Amino acid sequence: MKVVRYYNNNDIRLDEVPVPDIGPGELLVKVKKSGICGSDILEYYRFAKMEKLGVDNLILGHEITGDIVEVGEGVRKFKKGDRVFVSHHVPCFKCHYCREGHHTACELLHNTNFDPGGFAEYVRIPKINIEKKGVYVLDNSVTYEEGVFIEPLGCVCRAQRLAEVNRGQSVLILGSGVSGILHIQLAKLRGAERIFATDINDYRLEKAKEFGADFVFKATDNVALKVRERNNHLAPDVIIVCTGAMSAANQALECAGPGSKIIFFAVPEPGVKLGVPINKYWRNEIKIMTSYGAAPEDLQDSYLRILSKSIKVLGLITHRLPFSKALEAFRIVCEAKDSLKVILEPD
Repeated sequence: MKVVRYYNNNDIRLDEVPVPDIGPGELLVKVKKSGICGSDILEYYRFAKMEKLGVDNLILGHEITGDIVEVGEGVRKFKKGDRVFVSHHVPCFKCHYCREGHHTACELLHNTNFDPGGFAEYVRIPKINIEKKGVYVLDNSVTYEEGVFIEPLGCVCRAQRLAEVNRGQSVLILGSGVSGILHIQLAKLRGAERIFATDINDYRLEKAKEFGADFVFKATDNVALKVRERNNHLAPDVIIVCTGAMSAANQALECAGPGSKIIFFAVPEPGVKLGVPINKYWRNEIKIMTSYGAAPEDLQDSYLRILSKSIKVLGLITHRLPFSKALEAFRIVCEAKDSLKVILEPD
């Protein structure tokens, strides 16, 4: 079968490997669609994983949908022909972190995956991923392409649940890529009264407006001032950072005011430190939070929102390319110009 091997953002190669063999309790899924995530192009993140594994390349891809083509002995809940979304990570539901609601800090979640990765014609789904709620059968009304968004939207659902985005609030979203626009739509559904969005790219600002942002600003503007001018002279209630740019991290700190919550959905690279004006934050009860990944609860929330069509995802797809053009696909994602979600599919 064909696979896409990642060496670095400028070295993406098509290769052939055997189709994985499955054992008892496992599934074999034929991949139909596989989205490229923004994290797939974080070289520091990928290089660290390669070093840990002692390899010089990875088969990435975790936003997948496909068909079950083989069912291992003992599998009862799924059958050959089921159209599915598969989560690459699953929590144990038993450890201290899971019991405290921090499922994405679970050690198991950080050490589960499917084999070999979503940029492959077939993937083996381990027994643990099936047992721990990692496989979702798609309703006939949900397309493969819509299903690709279950994981990225699940991450968004988790962040806004943790931040308690509620009716009547003002929300500022820094970065209007795919995650930023999903945040815009979800904040609107959760009843946010005013949604502000920023980006350095005019195309993405137009998309942010198209998908529900009330006001959009260039990231280079005095965003803190512009938000207050349009928000009854108040700082935003919730600030969601959707880009790893250090300038955005600092801008979030500048935009916060009394009672604000900042949630870092994306972060700068390791080693970077933020200078938090802690005295000001203490006096104004400003909260800084993080959100990583999605737990089954969040994926279920995401799936139901996609199923109900309350979150519009198909309009976020700007490019569809075959595995044979994976290098071009990664270039498009890295350049981040007139693009949002880029989807790879087997040739």
